[in-house]
Amino acid sequence: MKQNPDNTKYIFITGGVVSSLGKGIIAASLGKLLQARGFRVTNQKLDPYINVDPGTLNPYEHGECYVTVDGQETDLDLGHYERFLGVETHRANNITTGRIYQNVINKERHGDYLGKTVQIIPHITDEIKCNINLLGNTGNFDFVITEIGGTVGDIESLPYIESVRQLKWEKGKNCLIIHLTYVPFIAAAKELKTKPTQHSVKALQEQGVQPDILVLRTEYNISAEMRKKVALFCNIEPEAVLQSIDASTIYRVPLNMQAEKLDEVVLSKMGFDLRQVPQADMNDWTSFVEKLENATDEVTIGLVGKYVQLQDAYLSITESLTHAGAYNNRKVKIVKVLSDNITNENVEKKLQKMDGIVIAPGFGSRGIEGKLVALKYARERDIPCFGICMGMQAMSIEFARNVLGYANANTTEIDPNTPHKVVDMMEDQKHVLNLGGSMRLGAYPCKLKKESKAFQIYQKEEIRERHRHRFEFNNAYRADFEKAGMLCSGINEESDLVEIIELSDHKWYIGVQFHPEYSSTVIHPHPLFVSFVRAAIENRMSKGEHPK
Repeated sequence: MKQNPDNTKYIFITGGVVSSLGKGIIAASLGKLLQARGFRVTNQKLDPYINVDPGTLNPYEHGECYVTVDGQETDLDLGHYERFLGVETHRANNITTGRIYQNVINKERHGDYLGKTVQIIPHITDEIKCNINLLGNTGNFDFVITEIGGTVGDIESLPYIESVRQLKWEKGKNCLIIHLTYVPFIAAAKELKTKPTQHSVKALQEQGVQPDILVLRTEYNISAEMRKKVALFCNIEPEAVLQSIDASTIYRVPLNMQAEKLDEVVLSKMGFDLRQVPQADMNDWTSFVEKLENATDEVTIGLVGKYVQLQDAYLSITESLTHAGAYNNRKVKIVKVLSDNITNENVEKKLQKMDGIVIAPGFGSRGIEGKLVALKYARERDIPCFGICMGMQAMSIEFARNVLGYANANTTEIDPNTPHKVVDMMEDQKHVLNLGGSMRLGAYPCKLKKESKAFQIYQKEEIRERHRHRFEFNNAYRADFEKAGMLCSGINEESDLVEIIELSDHKWYIGVQFHPEYSSTVIHPHPLFVSFVRAAIENRMSKGEHPK
């Protein structure tokens, strides 16, 4: 049921001292706790960088690029929001400084400002506030939780902090500010130090913003006495100074913050009578976390990709494997293998201990030959193998070369002059040169063949999955592939594009053109990942090895 937009509550989460404290995890955790109390919640990320979106950013710079159902390339924190809340995000859930300035400049060129001098205040801040209010004005949400990227004091973040200052006065009790800071432990002195937090709050206050709640990131428990000290110096009630201690998994954080009564403090400060609000039902979540933390038997998955040195480059894939592992009562041990370094001579040494292999996405030619070697190894040895996006395209190339005998088969992304273009760009995209606008992005329908393993896994004929790519399987080769045993089991009927390929005589050998990892959540792990991990477990057991 929609509500009056004037009753929507807005919560802002800022960070101080250092970056990478986990603002996104705190934002998602709070959202989960409020959702578990029956509220309708959405999360939003404001990113200070000038890129219009993260789509053209190197994963080494920014981690993975997440894609929403409506085709928006976004920050990876939106993945956390969806995995925690199980609620789809959209274009409005991620705003960058680049988009803000682009919108303002377009309006100025159009004459929308009637000849006025366009300035940071009020024009940029009004545009920021407009994008924050956009979600609340739909009437679909009781709470809009907005995370502001970067740290207080960054020059890039100043317009966002100023916008929060204005909204705090405009919305009164419907607006609340949570500040996340770091409390370091000085090993030599064997003491936790609160001075960085005090300075961080002071910097926020100098910009006209007084936080309502402090969340202190720490490796050690913070005493009640220390919390009172922080409260005194930062103008905050002692009960609103909470800790977020290091956890065994990010999925433990909502339970930790529930124990700290974060949701209770938020609701009380926003005028709710706690006696009239249901308690948070976290039973399903707790069950998942216990499975995750208590699993002792392992299954080993090799993740073959070109960006494996960076932890966040394939974040959604690793989290999806984690979800599937817990569902199968196994701890998934992920071994990251740099595809650049795989050769015919060393592939067995690198992959022989893997129970299953994932061939990761990735643009460009670097590392592709190593992926092809890994695929040949998995195919010939009947090792469960999962190709995602470029991983599926690599499956097509390897099959064409080594099974069909097309020695020079390739994708035109890498070799435009290959005589066998088993992967090629769609005809209606070949004229598009804008890197931010030439991809198939967002959710598209796919119809599954009933005789396929994919149909058995999904248990339905029609699915919708998210895409992020420019090149497609070339239908000119479809008949050759299927005659040789590679079933094109998922088709986008409108465009007649191949979405899924699978080997019918293999334990588990499936490639998907889309990104199923974007749709896996804690409560509803993606069926492809669940099935793949199960196949990897069965493969391990078939070799007579103990699950550990």
